[in-house]
Amino acid sequence: MRAAIISVGDEILIGQVVDTNSAWLGQHLSEIGITVKKSWSVADTHDEITLGLVQALDEADIVFMTGGLGPTKDDMTKKAIADFLGVGMFFHQDTYDRIKRIFDRMGRKMSPAHDDQCLMPDGTQILTNSMGTAPGMLFRHQGKIIISMPGVPYEMKAIMTEEVLPMLSAQVDTAIVHKTIMTTGVGETTIENELSDIIATFPSFLKIAYLPSLAQVRLRLSATGNDKLLLNETVDNFSNQISEKLHDVIYGYGNTSLEKEIALLCTEKNIKIGMAESCTGGHISSKIVSIPGSSSFFTGSVVSYSNESKVKLLNVNPETLTTYGAVSEETVKEMVDGALETLNVDVALSVSGIAGPDGGTPEKPVGNIWICVGNRQNKVTYLLKSGKDRSKNIEIASIYALNLLRKFILAQ
Repeated sequence: MRAAIISVGDEILIGQVVDTNSAWLGQHLSEIGITVKKSWSVADTHDEITLGLVQALDEADIVFMTGGLGPTKDDMTKKAIADFLGVGMFFHQDTYDRIKRIFDRMGRKMSPAHDDQCLMPDGTQILTNSMGTAPGMLFRHQGKIIISMPGVPYEMKAIMTEEVLPMLSAQVDTAIVHKTIMTTGVGETTIENELSDIIATFPSFLKIAYLPSLAQVRLRLSATGNDKLLLNETVDNFSNQISEKLHDVIYGYGNTSLEKEIALLCTEKNIKIGMAESCTGGHISSKIVSIPGSSSFFTGSVVSYSNESKVKLLNVNPETLTTYGAVSEETVKEMVDGALETLNVDVALSVSGIAGPDGGTPEKPVGNIWICVGNRQNKVTYLLKSGKDRSKNIEIASIYALNLLRKFILAQ
């Protein structure tokens, strides 16, 4: 079954709202064996919604629409669908009664606009919205299906989870199995070259996709067929082969992150960690504390941006800064020593560099960032040479630093 998605809303087109609905739909439809072929974002106008429907139905067996079902006059989806199908509108009393009960519970009075929200195209199969006022709608048209839902993400998800996905799951006889392998520190072309001999032995129903982001590449294995047991076995088999080939370039599987993997390692090994950050300004620490329960292994961070703070807070030797500079292997090593003592941790991480866009020299250009991870017995350093974009440099340095920390803890 082929699917298409139409997201209705000027707010999406002008960048005021990010369309997370399409990503969620794509993920959950894939899990039940439905392939999304195309996705559109269209304006809140009758003509654009109609054009989107024409294009989507030409591409797909089932069309998912989100947005444009509210009570205000700019919500045009229902009228556009009715005109496209060539049907009239009727007043749905059950929807009116449900909205009224919601307003009564809140002690609020319904506005006349909510009467219009209860007008539905003829032939609608109502999909209950347990999280809001606007119901979803299902239409059957020339052997195809149109499903229209509110654009509010938690309302759309409720309708899909409670009504749509169970219904569609019973109709789909094709399975799609995905497995994601998370890598960092190596580019997608290098990975592809490394895996060429393995990929050459893939069966026809197995595909690999390379999904790069800053300093990371996700490898997605996808298998499609009727025998789900065979698909799972095949994906696991080739995932194991890829893992053996790439070794420590891989840091995890599925919906994970470096900070999640570090949290698991610290908990498993009962290790306390701390940070000493200069050019990243606490960005690495913010990633760590985004993990629930991080207080059990993360003691704290010293953001020592200036040379003075490096001396006062981390006991970096002033002569080290004078001789080698703040951006040096010697300085990040002393920052780790200071963090170990100041924060009383087992393992510390430090970062100092030139994030840019200014401040570089021929000897130390913008993007030069020193990273150190260590304990009281051993230290590991790494010189990252990045570009001139400040925000990218901070993010890339954070990823490289977390990966160095992960490897160090693994070796303990």
